[in-house]
Formats: sequence, structure tokens, C-alpha cells
Amino acid sequence: MKAPRFKRWFATLPSLNGAQRRQVLDALHPAAGLDQVVALIAQARAPGRCCPSCGNARCNRHGFANDLQRFRCCNCGRTFNDLSGTPLARLRLKTKWLAYSQVLLDSLPVRKAADRVGVHRNTAFRWRHRFLAWVKLDRPAALNGIVEADETFLLESQKGSRALDRPPRRRGGRAARRGISRELDCILVARDRNGGTIDAVTGRGALTAAQLERGLLPRLDPQALLVSDSHAAYRAFARKHRIAHEVVNLRAGVRVRRLGNLAIHVQNVNGYYQRFKAWLMCFRGVASRYLPNYLGWRWALDGGRVSSPKHLLRIAVGVINR
Repeated sequence: MKAPRFKRWFATLPSLNGAQRRQVLDALHPAAGLDQVVALIAQARAPGRCCPSCGNARCNRHGFANDLQRFRCCNCGRTFNDLSGTPLARLRLKTKWLAYSQVLLDSLPVRKAADRVGVHRNTAFRWRHRFLAWVKLDRPAALNGIVEADETFLLESQKGSRALDRPPRRRGGRAARRGISRELDCILVARDRNGGTIDAVTGRGALTAAQLERGLLPRLDPQALLVSDSHAAYRAFARKHRIAHEVVNLRAGVRVRRLGNLAIHVQNVNGYYQRFKAWLMCFRGVASRYLPNYLGWRWALDGGRVSSPKHLLRIAVGVINR
């Protein structure tokens, strides 16, 4: 609509009755939501905008497509928009993205999320893991001070797989073997006293020193004090990399002991993964291949680190602290 025609239309708004005003607002609401999402995407991507093909930061505006500004790279000539190269690329229904971000903050199951937002359940499931793909990477660069580490186990699940590498079982069942076996997924959790947390799905079965090197060593400050239970893998890992290490003998019933003015325990990390397991119950079973996404989701919710749907959407399209 051209400016003179818009001015004439705008001048007639005061003469509308209540029902007509509501009708106009209902018609404008989706467009206003779309504008808000587009502005958030541009705000999150503008500081580090570059060509996803060659990494060049020099680009020119090149029209619009799918409600987003397109750019042309000055180096390779390829075109892109602010969602190119992100997990949300090629997703539709942008007007509902903020509503879906609120669904993630409310930890709703797939079907309830689909009903609230007004999309198909398959769309709600696909959006969940697209939105969480970069949220799970928003972690502290390093753990400092006293770092508690412990592992927990969940029954391995191939929920949603078309082909199983084992005989099928009833969902929510128990492992056929007692103790720690290859039927269990091992989740390593490390947490410092400031609340910084990292976690990793190390594989099936008991934890090993090699898995600690992959999952913990890159994020562990060399001057940190590692506190763990009496598992031999932690001893071997700390001895090999010359990391200060203290042990709490949980099997002997020791929960806390003193080391000078320091309290040596693993209660913080144990409390964290107990909250994770309790929160996971509302989803009625999670496939093992998606566990890293759910760990990242729980980390975002723990302690209110993601405060609003806008904050979550910014992380989903542009990871902070990376």
C-alpha cells in the first residue's frame, strides 16, 4: 500500500466500532509476531554475520525472501540469509516460534506442545530438536575451583528407531542384567561450586579414564580441585594429567568430609542429576540419541538461565559464549 492510500486508511480507524477494532487487531497480530521474530533473528546474527560458504564478513543486501533479508557475499557471490547455516534454516511458520519457545520453557510433552502452538505433533517434535541443537552448546568455557564429578545411568532406549540392534522390550522396563552393563547409557556430570555445569553421554556401560579425557579434560581448569567418588577411572585420570583429586567414599557411607576449611562432597552434582531424572519423567521415555539435547535443555532451565522466549530464540540462532 502506498503512503497516500495508507494515510487515508489510517485516518478512518477512530471511526471503527469495537468489533471492527478487534477484527483489525486479530488480523495484525500474526504480522506483528512475525516482525518481532525477524527483528530478534537479525539482532542475534548481526554481530557475527558472515557467509556460511566461505566465512567472508563482507556482504551486500540482496532483496528479501521468506520474510528475511537476503545478502550476497562479496567474495564467493553466494546468497544467504540470517538463518542460513543455523539449525532453524528452512523452518516455516516463524510467527509461532516465540510461542514454541515458551513451550520449551514450560517443558511440555510433544502432543501438548503441538496443541498449544497449533502445529502437527511431528512438527513440534522436529522443532524441539532444532531449537535445542545450539542451546545445548551454551556452556561455561571452564570449570574452576572445587569441581564435583559423578556419573549416572539411564536405561538405553531406541525409541522411534525403525530397526533395533537388540530384541524389543516394553518401554520403561528394566535391564536384563544386574549392575552396570552395556544396557545402560552413562552420563557424566561435572559441576563447580559456582553452578557451572558440563555433561556428556560417554557411551554404554561403566565409565573409563579415556571417556573422562574426552568429556571432562577440555573444560577442566588445570588448577581445579576434582572431587569424586572412589571410582578407579577418576583416580587414573587425575594421576595421568596431574590434577588435584580428592575422594569421597560413598560406599562406606561417607557423604561429607573436611579438608582444612573445605567441604569435600559430591552433593551438588548428585542433586543436579537427580533433578534432571525427575524432570525427564514427564516425557515418558527419551531416545538415547537425543539425550545430549535434553541435557542441554535441562541446563538452560536449571537456575533460570534462560529467562524468556526471546532469550531462548536468540540462543537457538546464535550461540552465546562461543
